[in-house]
Amino acid sequence: METFYIVRILFLTSLAFIFAIAWTPLLTHFLYKYKMGKNIRSSGATPVFTQLHAAKAGTPVMGGLLIWVTVLIFSLLFYYLSKFFSWQILDDLNFLSRSQTLLPLGALVASALVGMVDDWLDVKGKGVLGGGGLKVRHRLMIYSGIAAVGAWWFYYKLGWDFLHIPFYGNLQLGWSYILIFILVIVATAFSVNETDGLDGLAGGVLMTCFSAFGVIAFVQGKYDLATFCGVIVGALLSFLWFNIHPARFFMGDTGSMSLGVTLGVIAMLTNSALILPIIGFIFVIESASVIIQLLSKKLRGKKIFLSSPIHHHFEAIGWSEPKIVMRFWIIAQICAAIGLFVFLLDKTF
Repeated sequence: METFYIVRILFLTSLAFIFAIAWTPLLTHFLYKYKMGKNIRSSGATPVFTQLHAAKAGTPVMGGLLIWVTVLIFSLLFYYLSKFFSWQILDDLNFLSRSQTLLPLGALVASALVGMVDDWLDVKGKGVLGGGGLKVRHRLMIYSGIAAVGAWWFYYKLGWDFLHIPFYGNLQLGWSYILIFILVIVATAFSVNETDGLDGLAGGVLMTCFSAFGVIAFVQGKYDLATFCGVIVGALLSFLWFNIHPARFFMGDTGSMSLGVTLGVIAMLTNSALILPIIGFIFVIESASVIIQLLSKKLRGKKIFLSSPIHHHFEAIGWSEPKIVMRFWIIAQICAAIGLFVFLLDKTF
């Protein structure tokens, strides 16, 4: 039986890649036709970033549509085909289930729509100081709301109020589980968003993370969730085909924020939230660099990094963009391997 699920995951991952590649010209035509190009801030608040990325102005955002729309189509297509036709193969390919994939799919789409609005506001020059899209506090409120719905689902519908601590066991949290859930989702979403700053960086790291959590879901017997992760990986691979330097389009908030939310939901659904910082270590150091930079400027009146997040610091000291991205990918893959090692070792105790 496990062999069948492995075949299904590999087949749908490959099919998602091919399908996404096939409809990319339509997306590219739309983004360029309606001038959905990135605005590079020149207010003087981020002089290093502006200087380093001035040439990227006008490159379309909203490339994340390629990812989440592909995942949505695959999820709904095989579900409804299995309902309308009594073919066993269609039933076997359906991976949309209430217990495993309905919540992460809903979180993906809901947060992607919010991110798309944010991208549109940014492109059209609306929002903070005439640009920048939604304010941070607005994003925080919206994504906290999405996370709260997920927390409610877990706590009241699934009866979950525990957090697994590796090599210790499950810790009962009671109602505070809701707060932990919201914290994990919001922190992951914003961390992924901070990482989305170089061509291929966020996409490559996310691909590694979803692959790792696909393995975790598979080991736990959550085969639909593992397949869901596989479809995301396939769509991400197609996105990376066009996003590697020099990028044809950028992921945008509709991609980075939604995939961050979804990654956090999957970490909670597999009860592996404490493994997430290991597997997603790149996201941790990216967010940490931003926090450290802000605290240093506020408390000391000067910066620690030439620019933050930290990938921009490496740009500023002369590293080429592909060198930074490739090295971050390598770190992400090593961290994913360590995270899987911890997960599997924990299961033996």
